[in-house]
Amino acid sequence: MRVATLGYQTWGHRTLQALLQSDHEVVLAITHPKSDHVYEQMWADSVADLATEHGVPVHIATKPDENFKAALKQADPDIVVANNWRTWLPRDVFDSPRYGTLNIHDSLLPKYTGFSPLIWALINGEEEVGLTAHLMDEELDAGDIVLQRSTRVGPTDTVTDLFHRTVDMIGPITLDALALIESGRTDWTPQDRSQATFFHKRAPEDSLIDWTWPADAIERLVRAQSDPYPNAFTHFKGQRVRVLKAAVSEGNYGGTPGRVFIHEGDGMVIVAGPDARTGQNKGLKIQRVRLDDGTELAGTDFFPHGGGYLS
Repeated sequence: MRVATLGYQTWGHRTLQALLQSDHEVVLAITHPKSDHVYEQMWADSVADLATEHGVPVHIATKPDENFKAALKQADPDIVVANNWRTWLPRDVFDSPRYGTLNIHDSLLPKYTGFSPLIWALINGEEEVGLTAHLMDEELDAGDIVLQRSTRVGPTDTVTDLFHRTVDMIGPITLDALALIESGRTDWTPQDRSQATFFHKRAPEDSLIDWTWPADAIERLVRAQSDPYPNAFTHFKGQRVRVLKAAVSEGNYGGTPGRVFIHEGDGMVIVAGPDARTGQNKGLKIQRVRLDDGTELAGTDFFPHGGGYLS
């Protein structure tokens, strides 16, 4: 098939790479301009550079304006494949090719529609994450499902681990979904929109630890903000402290959320949870931190004794 791609960062790069290595003819690559947003500077393999290296025409756009539509019309694809395209597409774009537009989304739809699905899924304690190949319609990430692939979330997995596992699934699911579409099948699976959840773009404020959260949720937040992502952070005596490694305490600790309490094993326990006053909550054991100057310290070194509050 003649394929045009809408893609950005490593997700779009992997999609284009798989198509270039297939029997499909890539006739156009549309991508976004480079961004200063912290989450768009990570995993930033260039779709434009890869397309240019292979002689594929490139169009840079932030949204589907008239120049975008003209480039797509001139390319005359049988299908568009999108991955990490960041702006809404109207029907006259996603429906214009013979087979429509196939979107590759890094969640198990209908859950985790929108942005940063791996981060939110890990924070929320999901047991598996994955990819969905679905046909686009006018509602974001809501079209009929062609194919899904999943991977289990282990008890120590970071979002970086999950990124690498799911990004390696992009090529296979893209090509397998295209094969199903090209075969003439149309018996796709409608999404149960009553199960849909929709998440916003993440910003630095979303990494600030809320000590009223249960300790297990904060521990997952730490793993969901592993390097190179902006780390989960808190404040202590006027300085920002990034939490690199943490665990749920073995004992139950009571008091006020955010209290620097007591050493337990290799970390300092911080009182946490919505019911911390009852003494029935686990605390968060901070095992490793990083300061703004780049200094990394064991939790027991940064907190040599209890006392004070994190905010």
